[in-house]
Amino acid sequence: RADHQAAKALCRKAGLRSCKALRKAKRVHLYDKNLSAADLALLGTLGSVLPALELLVISETSVGTDGALRLAAGLGAGALPAVSSLITNTLYMGDAGASALAAALGRGALPQLKILNLSKAAIGDAGLMALAPALRRRPVLERLGLSSNPFGDEGLAALVAPPTPAGAPPPTGVLTKLKQLGLYNTQITNAGCATLASALDSGALPALRKIDLAGIPASAAAMATVGRAGLLVDMEGLTV
Repeated sequence: RADHQAAKALCRKAGLRSCKALRKAKRVHLYDKNLSAADLALLGTLGSVLPALELLVISETSVGTDGALRLAAGLGAGALPAVSSLITNTLYMGDAGASALAAALGRGALPQLKILNLSKAAIGDAGLMALAPALRRRPVLERLGLSSNPFGDEGLAALVAPPTPAGAPPPTGVLTKLKQLGLYNTQITNAGCATLASALDSGALPALRKIDLAGIPASAAAMATVGRAGLLVDMEGLTV
Protein backbone atom coordinates (compact mmCIF):
# COMPACT_ATOMS: atom_id res chain seq x y z
CA ARG A 1 0.00 0.00 0.00
CA ALA A 2 2.82 2.35 0.86
CA ASP A 3 4.50 1.57 -2.47
CA HIS A 4 1.27 2.30 -4.31
CA GLN A 5 0.88 5.64 -2.57
CA ALA A 6 4.48 6.55 -3.44
CA ALA A 7 3.85 5.62 -7.07
CA LYS A 8 0.72 7.77 -7.14
CA ALA A 9 2.66 10.71 -5.73
CA LEU A 10 5.32 10.26 -8.42
CA CYS A 11 2.64 10.20 -11.11
CA ARG A 12 1.19 13.46 -9.82
CA LYS A 13 4.63 15.08 -9.92
CA ALA A 14 5.01 13.86 -13.48
CA GLY A 15 1.69 15.43 -14.42
CA LEU A 16 -0.10 12.11 -14.92
CA ARG A 17 -3.54 11.40 -13.53
CA SER A 18 -2.86 7.90 -12.27
CA CYS A 19 -0.50 4.95 -12.20
CA LYS A 20 -2.55 3.46 -15.03
CA ALA A 21 -1.75 6.52 -17.14
CA LEU A 22 1.95 6.03 -16.41
CA ARG A 23 1.79 2.36 -17.41
CA LYS A 24 0.25 3.33 -20.76
CA ALA A 25 2.38 6.40 -21.41
CA LYS A 26 4.65 6.35 -24.44
CA ARG A 27 6.39 9.62 -23.52
CA VAL A 28 7.27 10.99 -20.11
CA HIS A 29 8.87 14.42 -19.71
CA LEU A 30 10.21 15.29 -16.27
CA TYR A 31 11.33 18.91 -16.52
CA ASP A 32 12.16 20.41 -13.13
CA LYS A 33 9.45 18.50 -11.28
CA ASN A 34 11.32 18.85 -7.98
CA LEU A 35 11.99 15.14 -7.91
CA SER A 36 13.85 13.66 -4.97
CA ALA A 37 16.43 10.88 -5.00
CA ALA A 38 13.69 8.60 -3.64
CA ASP A 39 11.46 9.53 -6.60
CA LEU A 40 14.19 8.56 -9.05
CA ALA A 41 14.81 5.33 -7.16
CA LEU A 42 11.11 4.50 -7.48
CA LEU A 43 11.13 5.38 -11.17
CA GLY A 44 13.97 2.92 -11.66
CA THR A 45 12.11 0.09 -9.97
CA LEU A 46 8.99 0.87 -12.04
CA GLY A 47 11.01 0.34 -15.22
CA SER A 48 9.94 -3.28 -15.37
CA VAL A 49 6.22 -2.38 -15.48
CA LEU A 50 6.33 0.37 -18.12
CA PRO A 51 6.12 -1.67 -21.34
CA ALA A 52 4.78 1.16 -23.51
CA LEU A 53 7.27 3.89 -22.64
CA GLU A 54 9.42 4.92 -25.61
CA LEU A 55 10.78 8.34 -24.60
CA LEU A 56 11.98 9.31 -21.12
CA VAL A 57 13.27 12.84 -20.53
CA ILE A 58 14.68 13.81 -17.13
CA SER A 59 15.88 17.38 -16.78
CA GLU A 60 16.15 17.74 -13.04
CA THR A 61 18.55 19.99 -11.16
CA SER A 62 17.10 19.33 -7.70
CA VAL A 63 18.92 16.04 -7.11
CA GLY A 64 22.61 15.21 -7.06
CA THR A 65 24.57 12.08 -7.80
CA ASP A 66 22.53 10.07 -5.30
CA GLY A 67 19.45 10.44 -7.47
CA ALA A 68 21.22 9.15 -10.58
CA LEU A 69 22.75 6.29 -8.60
CA ARG A 70 19.41 5.20 -7.23
CA LEU A 71 17.68 5.51 -10.59
CA ALA A 72 20.27 3.29 -12.26
CA ALA A 73 20.31 0.82 -9.36
CA GLY A 74 16.60 0.17 -9.82
CA LEU A 75 16.92 -0.70 -13.51
CA GLY A 76 17.05 -4.48 -13.67
CA ALA A 77 17.30 -6.88 -16.57
CA GLY A 78 14.88 -5.88 -19.31
CA ALA A 79 13.80 -2.66 -17.57
CA LEU A 80 12.25 0.00 -19.82
CA PRO A 81 12.00 -2.54 -22.64
CA ALA A 82 10.58 -0.17 -25.27
CA VAL A 83 12.51 3.01 -24.44
CA SER A 84 14.42 4.08 -27.54
CA SER A 85 15.26 7.60 -26.30
CA LEU A 86 16.68 8.48 -22.88
CA ILE A 87 17.52 12.14 -22.32
CA THR A 88 18.89 13.19 -18.94
CA ASN A 89 19.99 16.72 -19.70
CA THR A 90 21.22 18.47 -16.50
CA LEU A 91 20.73 15.40 -14.30
CA TYR A 92 23.93 15.39 -12.23
CA MET A 93 25.41 11.92 -12.62
CA GLY A 94 29.11 12.33 -12.02
CA ASP A 95 31.49 9.43 -12.55
CA ALA A 96 29.68 7.31 -9.98
CA GLY A 97 26.34 7.77 -11.71
CA ALA A 98 27.87 6.95 -15.11
CA SER A 99 29.31 3.75 -13.65
CA ALA A 100 25.90 2.85 -12.20
CA LEU A 101 24.25 3.41 -15.57
CA ALA A 102 26.88 1.20 -17.18
CA ALA A 103 26.01 -1.55 -14.69
CA ALA A 104 22.30 -1.18 -15.50
CA LEU A 105 22.97 -1.48 -19.22
CA GLY A 106 25.12 -4.49 -18.49
CA ARG A 107 22.18 -6.12 -16.68
CA GLY A 108 20.10 -5.74 -19.82
CA ALA A 109 18.15 -2.56 -19.10
CA LEU A 110 17.08 -0.38 -22.03
CA PRO A 111 17.58 -3.07 -24.69
CA GLN A 112 16.12 -0.89 -27.50
CA LEU A 113 18.09 2.27 -26.77
CA LYS A 114 18.72 4.30 -29.94
CA ILE A 115 19.16 7.84 -28.57
CA LEU A 116 21.05 8.66 -25.37
CA ASN A 117 21.71 12.22 -24.24
CA LEU A 118 23.78 12.68 -21.08
CA SER A 119 24.64 16.36 -21.54
CA LYS A 120 25.63 18.47 -18.52
CA ALA A 121 25.95 15.37 -16.36
CA ALA A 122 29.41 16.07 -14.83
CA ILE A 123 30.89 12.93 -16.42
CA GLY A 124 34.69 12.93 -16.37
CA ASP A 125 37.22 10.56 -17.92
CA ALA A 126 36.70 7.90 -15.26
CA GLY A 127 32.94 7.95 -15.75
CA LEU A 128 33.09 7.70 -19.54
CA MET A 129 35.72 4.97 -19.34
CA ALA A 130 33.31 2.98 -17.15
CA LEU A 131 30.34 3.69 -19.41
CA ALA A 132 32.05 3.23 -22.78
CA PRO A 133 32.10 -0.61 -22.87
CA ALA A 134 28.36 -0.74 -22.19
CA LEU A 135 27.67 1.86 -24.89
CA ARG A 136 29.82 -0.03 -27.37
CA ARG A 137 27.64 -3.09 -26.79
CA ARG A 138 24.38 -1.27 -27.64
CA PRO A 139 23.60 -2.73 -31.08
CA VAL A 140 21.07 -0.11 -32.18
CA LEU A 141 22.53 3.10 -30.68
CA GLU A 142 22.23 5.87 -33.30
CA ARG A 143 22.69 9.16 -31.43
CA LEU A 144 24.89 9.85 -28.42
CA GLY A 145 25.03 13.25 -26.73
CA LEU A 146 27.84 13.84 -24.25
CA SER A 147 28.16 17.60 -24.54
CA SER A 148 29.14 19.89 -21.67
CA ASN A 149 30.83 17.15 -19.65
CA PRO A 150 34.38 17.49 -18.28
CA PHE A 151 35.87 14.34 -19.86
CA GLY A 152 38.74 14.64 -22.29
CA ASP A 153 41.02 12.55 -24.47
CA GLU A 154 41.17 9.50 -22.21
CA GLY A 155 37.41 9.12 -21.99
CA LEU A 156 36.97 9.67 -25.72
CA ALA A 157 39.57 7.02 -26.52
CA ALA A 158 37.72 4.50 -24.34
CA LEU A 159 34.61 5.13 -26.41
CA VAL A 160 35.98 5.16 -29.96
CA ALA A 161 39.36 3.42 -29.79
CA PRO A 162 39.87 1.25 -26.68
CA PRO A 163 43.16 -0.66 -26.59
CA THR A 164 43.05 -4.25 -27.79
CA PRO A 165 44.83 -6.83 -25.60
CA ALA A 166 47.94 -8.34 -27.14
CA GLY A 167 47.05 -11.22 -29.44
CA ALA A 168 43.32 -10.48 -29.36
CA PRO A 169 41.44 -9.59 -32.56
CA PRO A 170 40.08 -6.04 -32.82
CA PRO A 171 36.49 -5.68 -31.65
CA THR A 172 33.83 -5.89 -34.33
CA GLY A 173 30.19 -4.88 -34.52
CA VAL A 174 30.46 -1.98 -32.07
CA LEU A 175 28.82 1.42 -32.59
CA THR A 176 28.15 0.39 -36.16
CA LYS A 177 24.88 2.35 -36.32
CA LEU A 178 25.99 5.52 -34.53
CA LYS A 179 25.04 8.47 -36.75
CA GLN A 180 25.47 11.49 -34.46
CA LEU A 181 27.96 12.17 -31.68
CA GLY A 182 27.78 15.29 -29.52
CA LEU A 183 31.07 16.31 -27.90
CA TYR A 184 30.41 20.04 -27.61
CA ASN A 185 32.12 21.86 -24.73
CA THR A 186 34.12 18.87 -23.50
CA GLN A 187 37.85 18.84 -22.76
CA ILE A 188 39.05 17.07 -25.91
CA THR A 189 42.42 18.35 -27.13
CA ASN A 190 44.45 17.91 -30.31
CA ALA A 191 45.45 14.43 -29.14
CA GLY A 192 41.81 13.41 -28.78
CA CYS A 193 41.03 14.69 -32.26
CA ALA A 194 43.91 12.60 -33.60
CA THR A 195 42.51 9.54 -31.83
CA LEU A 196 39.07 10.18 -33.30
CA ALA A 197 40.46 10.74 -36.79
CA SER A 198 42.47 7.53 -36.57
CA ALA A 199 39.44 5.56 -35.40
CA LEU A 200 37.40 6.89 -38.31
CA ASP A 201 40.15 6.10 -40.79
CA SER A 202 40.32 2.53 -39.48
CA GLY A 203 36.63 1.97 -40.20
CA ALA A 204 35.25 2.54 -36.72
CA LEU A 205 31.95 4.42 -36.53
CA PRO A 206 31.04 3.55 -40.13
CA ALA A 207 27.59 5.18 -39.96
CA LEU A 208 28.72 8.44 -38.31
CA ARG A 209 27.45 11.48 -40.22
CA LYS A 210 27.42 14.35 -37.70
CA ILE A 211 29.81 15.21 -34.88
CA ASP A 212 29.80 18.35 -32.74
CA LEU A 213 33.26 19.49 -31.62
CA ALA A 214 32.44 23.13 -30.93
CA GLY A 215 33.74 24.59 -27.71
CA ILE A 216 36.55 22.07 -27.12
CA PRO A 217 40.13 23.24 -26.44
CA ALA A 218 41.56 21.56 -29.57
CA SER A 219 42.78 23.76 -32.41
CA ALA A 220 40.73 24.31 -35.55
CA ALA A 221 43.40 22.46 -37.53
CA ALA A 222 43.15 19.44 -35.24
CA MET A 223 39.37 19.41 -35.49
CA ALA A 224 39.58 19.65 -39.26
CA THR A 225 41.53 16.37 -39.38
CA VAL A 226 38.42 14.59 -38.11
CA GLY A 227 36.49 15.45 -41.28
CA ARG A 228 36.03 12.87 -43.99
CA ALA A 229 33.64 12.35 -46.89
CA GLY A 230 30.04 12.39 -45.73
CA LEU A 231 30.86 13.53 -42.18
CA LEU A 232 29.65 16.93 -41.00
CA VAL A 233 31.98 18.31 -38.33
CA ASP A 234 30.68 21.30 -36.39
CA MET A 235 33.56 23.36 -35.00
CA GLU A 236 31.66 26.56 -34.26
CA GLY A 237 28.31 25.45 -32.85
CA LEU A 238 26.46 26.27 -36.03
CA THR A 239 25.57 23.17 -37.99
CA VAL A 240 24.99 20.11 -35.80
